[in-house]
Amino acid sequence: MFKKISVLFFLIISANLFAEDLELKKIFDEKKVEGTIVIESLNKKKIYIYNDERADSFFSPASTFKIPNTLIALKEGVVNKDSIIVWDKKVREFDSWNKNQTLLSAFKNSCVWCYQEFASKIGVEKYKKYLEDIDYGNKTLGDDVKNFWLDESLKISAFGEIKFLKRLYLNDLPFKKEDMELLKEIMIDEKNDNYIIRAKTGWEGKYGWYVGYVETKDDVWFFALNIDTNTKEDLAKRKAITLEALKTEGIIN
Repeated sequence: MFKKISVLFFLIISANLFAEDLELKKIFDEKKVEGTIVIESLNKKKIYIYNDERADSFFSPASTFKIPNTLIALKEGVVNKDSIIVWDKKVREFDSWNKNQTLLSAFKNSCVWCYQEFASKIGVEKYKKYLEDIDYGNKTLGDDVKNFWLDESLKISAFGEIKFLKRLYLNDLPFKKEDMELLKEIMIDEKNDNYIIRAKTGWEGKYGWYVGYVETKDDVWFFALNIDTNTKEDLAKRKAITLEALKTEGIIN
């Protein structure tokens, strides 16, 4: 009798998980993109995954690396919360890059030249140590210190992004608490009476990210989305899919 109940319980749980996967799959299908999403709670110990094989695959972090890179730059003293990062007058692709920046605007605007300037001052050897210390992705720099997070030398999986974000939330990283708290403020992407989303987009060209976490009234949920970006129109789908997935799972409304 016990064995029959156990088997029935397993089948019910499996069916529920499969149904949840179908709900997430429907979102990707409706948006007409290939990709993955992982959503994992801190306190409730729940996890929702669409396309677990891709979630375990490694991709360039692109601008999501600005999350740890900001902490590294702060620790190395190449920037602080009040810094003015002076534009070199070179006109680049995005208008928001073509002016002086603060740390906040550099992060929000995904200002590549700003972080490349930080990287040239920090140097290869220090980055190697930091990547080991924070156990980030494949810990590989490649040959170009100003592009290793963009040129697919450094890679990380969606599961890896979640792991790092949890350590950030818990202040379990080898950085000053005040710097981690500053980063968390910079990361705020949406805030209302019901939740706060702290997140960062990333775009390698062929694929894009939206990673971060949402603080609700009773829990914290970490998320990492990765999708193919066949056109620039797909970029808006990174956040749109994530928000819809969070709503589908009843995390936000």
